[in-house]
Amino acid sequence: MCFFRQKKVLAESGFFRGFTDCHSHLLPGVDDGVKTLEESLAILEEMERLGVRKVWLTPHIMEDIPNETVDLQQKFQELKQMYHGKIELALAAEYMMDNLFEERLEKDDLLPFEEGKHYLLVETSYFNPPMELLSILQRIQRKGYYPLLAHPERYEYMRMKDYKILKDNQISFQLNIPSLVGMYGKHIEKKAKILLKAGMYDLGGNDVHSLIFYVTACKHKIDNLSFLKNVCKI
Repeated sequence: MCFFRQKKVLAESGFFRGFTDCHSHLLPGVDDGVKTLEESLAILEEMERLGVRKVWLTPHIMEDIPNETVDLQQKFQELKQMYHGKIELALAAEYMMDNLFEERLEKDDLLPFEEGKHYLLVETSYFNPPMELLSILQRIQRKGYYPLLAHPERYEYMRMKDYKILKDNQISFQLNIPSLVGMYGKHIEKKAKILLKAGMYDLGGNDVHSLIFYVTACKHKIDNLSFLKNVCKI
């Protein structure tokens, strides 16, 4: 199997029909993502137009953004009451692997998501890994979760040997689809395509933080849909 040679505009490619988006920041006013209910609903309307089937809302939880589980659940219910579209909405979270995460993990105060496996979406700093990264991921596994590493292509400190070590230890990878169209820079685009071609991604998401970001990403042309379809259709 090889990349499609003819590029297609992502929004017009049909890729998003039936898509489950496993990473978004659509819960309004809780992190650095969408700020208003109106913008959340506008993004969901655009997603529905493209054929998206399900969206996992995954707000940040970290020391700088210490969202409480019960508060996120309440805000999620408020959004669901206001949304009357066809997309299935579900709540999880994106956890920075910091000291707060260690506390939440110990108490099992977590918002995982179920898509064939009991996933827990986690991230690190873009520039430096936490101490004993693999050890932390293995503790997550011992708690009964499948660690899903958010946007691994964006971690500047990681090289192919690092990715291989993680995959050898059954760590799942989540692709940010905008990485493939250069939304985070050419260097990250190149890494994402290498990882995609190597079959390292397990799930996909758009990591949407705003309407303009989502619409702009979907207007880009993409040339690797054949690989992408293998990892993003749950």
